Amino acid sequence: MTGTLIIAHPLEPHMTVITSPRERECERCGRRDSWDGDDETWRIAVVDGEKQAGNPHCLHEWDINGTFNPVDY
Repeated sequence: MTGTLIIAHPLEPHMTVITSPRERECERCGRRDSWDGDDETWRIAVVDGEKQAGNPHCLHEWDINGTFNPVDY
């Protein structure tokens, strides 16, 4: 599941918002996915009418240590 989680701490004047990524890319084969919020699942991204499926036999290594920051103040 992906989405947004809002955390409010009684001693903090601001809220912390934790979000999930909406896009991901495999570091091995280049497969690109985007989140489909209506069906609540990942879908293969389509660029210029072409699915970005990468290698179907790849054990995908998603870029989980990239620039995405799940915490937003």
